[in-house]
Amino acid sequence: MSTYPVDIYERLLQAFGHQDWWPGDSPFEVMVGAVLTQNTSWKNVEKAIDNLRDADCLRLADVHQLKVEELAELIRPAGYYRLKARRLKNLIDFVADRYDGSLEAMFAVDVSQLREELLGINGIGPETADSILLYAGDLLSFVVDNYTARVLKRHGWIEPEADYYAIQDFLASSLPDDVQLYNEFHALFVRVGNSYCRKTPQCDQCPLNELLPESGIVDL
Repeated sequence: MSTYPVDIYERLLQAFGHQDWWPGDSPFEVMVGAVLTQNTSWKNVEKAIDNLRDADCLRLADVHQLKVEELAELIRPAGYYRLKARRLKNLIDFVADRYDGSLEAMFAVDVSQLREELLGINGIGPETADSILLYAGDLLSFVVDNYTARVLKRHGWIEPEADYYAIQDFLASSLPDDVQLYNEFHALFVRVGNSYCRKTPQCDQCPLNELLPESGIVDL
């Protein structure tokens, strides 16, 4: 295994502890959150999910029966609510039609095949698909987000032009096949990104500061 990914993980875990992410009471709730969290804060997602729960619509069959307009009003706090309602309905309709509404059946499919199927759904991109696989399905698929890319690129561990798949391959090829580690590692990237590796970096107190190249932070 490459030294860097393991060292990053151990330093972040020691600094921040276990993150217990992704929050959700069921795989379906996690899937909903994965769609709603696009371009918004988790606090807003929680409000939208609470609306669904209060309306007794936090089950796949219930959302499947909702009209897009009804769903949009319920998830309004998540922002871009009309667009996200269509995307969420696309996902729910896919599960209902392809797997007879059974998440258990869906997550029993080979992870590579299921990933391709999810990416074929209008509005489901790589990060959302991998979040569904990892956090809702407990399947081995590393989630790459802006924080992950920013941390790796600023430290010079991966090329500045590296895309989603290059970053995912870099991490997956350097780590053991461990769903819990993937889960924890992604959450730790989010934590260090929120705390220190912001658009304007705050490197002095960052637990990864000692791993910066001698020339300093890489400009992005």
